[in-house]
Amino acid sequence: MLASYGRFTRRPGLTDEEADAVEKEFGFSFADDHRAFLAAGLPVGRGWPDWRDGDRDQLRDKLAEPVEGVLFDVAENGFWYEGWGPQPQSTADALTMARPLLLIAPRLVPVYSHRYLPAGHGTSGHPVLSVMQTDIISYGANLATYFQAEFGGKPIEPGRPTVTFWRDLVS
Repeated sequence: MLASYGRFTRRPGLTDEEADAVEKEFGFSFADDHRAFLAAGLPVGRGWPDWRDGDRDQLRDKLAEPVEGVLFDVAENGFWYEGWGPQPQSTADALTMARPLLLIAPRLVPVYSHRYLPAGHGTSGHPVLSVMQTDIISYGANLATYFQAEFGGKPIEPGRPTVTFWRDLVS
């Protein structure tokens, strides 16, 4: 997919064993198309999560960013998701209630910079989501159209997100 753009350093793709180890270490499963992309060649450099040799704490932070961004908006901007029930009056109570609810939301896995795909073995074709706190947009109907828009200068073809919670935040 990215080879045609010629703008990125790519290393040999993740082996099944390496991908399995990443999934075990970080507690998620790559979506099938995401895993296939990483197996074809591992892009490295600014913005790309280096699942093979990257700093493990930085990868954990990148995985946590979507949830931490929502919590930031709960604390600083009064955000409250209607699916969580009535909003608590205090910020502290809102954070206490939101944290465990966010832990059951589908996990988002970084693709590039602040673009994410939902986790999930046996799934593919999810839209790529651009996630900045609770400002979330679909940035491609799937992984291929996302790369065409992000790196190939094609118009964005937004897809309809299907994963619970995050789909309700897409603007």
